[in-house]
Amino acid sequence: MLPNNPNKNLQFDETRLKTVYLAGGCFWGTEAYIERVFGVYETRCGYANGTTANPTYKEVCAGGTGHAETVMVRYDPDRINLDKLLDEFFETIDPTSLNRQGGDVGTQYRTGIYYTDEDDRNAAQRFIDGRQSGCDKPIVTEILPMRCFYDAEEYHQKYLEKNPGGYCHVDLSKLSR
Repeated sequence: MLPNNPNKNLQFDETRLKTVYLAGGCFWGTEAYIERVFGVYETRCGYANGTTANPTYKEVCAGGTGHAETVMVRYDPDRINLDKLLDEFFETIDPTSLNRQGGDVGTQYRTGIYYTDEDDRNAAQRFIDGRQSGCDKPIVTEILPMRCFYDAEEYHQKYLEKNPGGYCHVDLSKLSR
């Protein structure tokens, strides 16, 4: 069972929202976790930074598209800053694991922070640099500009809400801390 979403009854000023894209392995768990972080307005599962237009899940999983399973995150920077959002994101991933999260293996499961403005790139780099000292292996989470994002098929959106007990490498119980 998924924890309640604390953002459900909040009022948001959509003109103040920021967007970042987070690739954390299978997008089902990343979306379920991140959308419940206080201050997150909206999430969408999709495919990012690949070489093919409008890829399907089957094409992405077959390899060769270059896309990463990614979650678009719109958030209120007055309620949560990017540093805190990335802190929560890092609760869901192993940033030292290349092209693998949980039982999922392949380049589509790489971890990444994809930004749309240079200030976010700098903030993400500072965040990674600060985290590196606590890791015994190099952090391989990529920080890149968002080049393209295509929504995943509708059945992937809010997948774990539609399919309680569906596969998820993310420990959603960390949300209740």
